[in-house]
Amino acid sequence: MDPEKVGSQTVKVTPFQQMLASCTGAILTSLMVTPLDVVKIRLQAQHTPFPKGKCFVYSNGLMDHMCVCENGGNKAWYRKPGNFRGTLDAFLKIIRNEGIKSLWSGLPPTLVMAVPATVIYFTCYDQLSAFLRSKLGENETRIPIVAGIVARFGAVTVISPLELIRTKMQSKKFSYEELHRFVSKKVAEDGWISLWKGWVPTVLRDVPFSAMYWYNYEILKKWLCEKSGLYEPTFMINFASGALSGSFAAVATLPFDVVKTQKQTQLWIYESQKISMPSHMSTWVIMKNIVAKDGFSGLFTGLIPRLIKIAPACAIMISTYEFGKAFFQKQNIQRQQF
Repeated sequence: MDPEKVGSQTVKVTPFQQMLASCTGAILTSLMVTPLDVVKIRLQAQHTPFPKGKCFVYSNGLMDHMCVCENGGNKAWYRKPGNFRGTLDAFLKIIRNEGIKSLWSGLPPTLVMAVPATVIYFTCYDQLSAFLRSKLGENETRIPIVAGIVARFGAVTVISPLELIRTKMQSKKFSYEELHRFVSKKVAEDGWISLWKGWVPTVLRDVPFSAMYWYNYEILKKWLCEKSGLYEPTFMINFASGALSGSFAAVATLPFDVVKTQKQTQLWIYESQKISMPSHMSTWVIMKNIVAKDGFSGLFTGLIPRLIKIAPACAIMISTYEFGKAFFQKQNIQRQQF
């Protein structure tokens, strides 16, 4: 008997179980990938120090967030002195001189955003995929593309206002009352739509990424199963499929990531100086400016760091998520049998 079936009914994983699996995956991915970016930023700051008052985009593999350069304070982990000769040397010296916890600087605010965003995204994807398969058939190849687009579009839209608030909170310590006044003032001045600033470049990067990622992931997973003579993918098949599909999607969408980074930092400069963002700073204009200044290759700045971050993050996230679903499915089978 098929281990996924009891009688004629396919044993399903509940939405709540999908949420738990994706939540576990998000936490594990953040824990494993955050040190890579902490070390990368410390190396960057060593060679080219970030000027006070400027900002940079920090990512843990699941999402980006803004860090503002300041003197002192608990946000200044990236300004700590070091004489690092490379990535491995930086890892060892940070652990020896500052303690292992320094490798996870900034993790709590990341988890506050990354966990709900990932839970929404993965659960929506699975629910939409199941719905579309019931309507279009199991072998419809467009299902991962459609489900990936809709799920990512929804997750970005829900989380976008929280990203704006989080960016503001990173500038200095805000009380909840001050934060409420900031949001109320922004809504009163510019309307509710102002809370979704930066939404367009995020969608342009994340939605195509999601479509390409899920389509290639499902294709690769099926192909590797056939080559291995397996009915169900193993942990390593999920891991390899996630890493390869994530790498391909990361390369293809890198220009939009470069634009999003520039737009985020420009938005921060205008916000901090309390002046209006110029209307001509659209995604298309920023792309044209980058090409005019640095050539077409300027749209692919930071390719290697992005791959180093995205490939393991995608691999860890999807393999953990699939492992969690398989675990819950076995539990459900056992409950139905007894």
